[in-house]
Amino acid sequence: MTTPRDLLIVALDTVPDRPVERGDLSLALAGAEMIDLLGAEALTLDGDRVVPGLRLTMPDRLLDEAASSLDREAPYELVDDWLWRRGRDLSTAYMASLEQDGEVTRRHHRWAPFGAGRAALADSPARRRAEDRWASGEPVLATLAAAVGIREEPTGDAAEVADEAVVTVLAAVSDAVMELEAVRQRRAIEQAAFDNIWRGD
Repeated sequence: MTTPRDLLIVALDTVPDRPVERGDLSLALAGAEMIDLLGAEALTLDGDRVVPGLRLTMPDRLLDEAASSLDREAPYELVDDWLWRRGRDLSTAYMASLEQDGEVTRRHHRWAPFGAGRAALADSPARRRAEDRWASGEPVLATLAAAVGIREEPTGDAAEVADEAVVTVLAAVSDAVMELEAVRQRRAIEQAAFDNIWRGD
C-alpha cells in the first residue's frame, strides 16, 4: 500500500468533525504521492522545485502515473504548482482504484437501487495496515490528515519528520488547502451578495 491509499482509507474510516472536502483530499493525496516518490528517489526537491530522479516503474498504478507526470525539463515545476495540477480530481481516481481492487464496496438501498450508494471499506489487510499506521500516530499520515480536517491539528507531528523535503511538501499541502478554503469563502460571499441583489436586500 501507499501513503495516498492509507490516507483515503483513513478518511473513509474516520468520522471527522466536519465533512472532508474532495478538493482538500485531492491536494493531500497529491502531497502523499510526492512524499512516496521522494522515498523511492523518483524525485528530489531543490528548494521548492520538483527535480525528477530515477525513472522507476512504481508498483501502484496511480503512483506510477504520478511519477510519469513529473516535468523533466529545467527549471522544473514548483511543489505547489504540481500539487494543484496533479491533485485535480485525484480523490475520485483513488476511490475508483480502491473499488476496482475490492477495498471499497457500495451499500445500495432499496429506495435507490441504481444510485451510487454509500462507500464502505472492506475488511482487508490494506485497511488493517492503514489503521495500524493511523493508530501509531505516524507523523506524515497524521499531518496530512490534519490538513484536510480528519483530526485535530497535530501537536509537533510535523516536527518529528526528519526529512526536510517531506516537511516542505507537508507545508505546501497545508498552504494549498488553506488557499482552497479561502477561494470557497470568497465565492460564498460573492454568491450571497448576488442573491441579496436579486432579493432586493
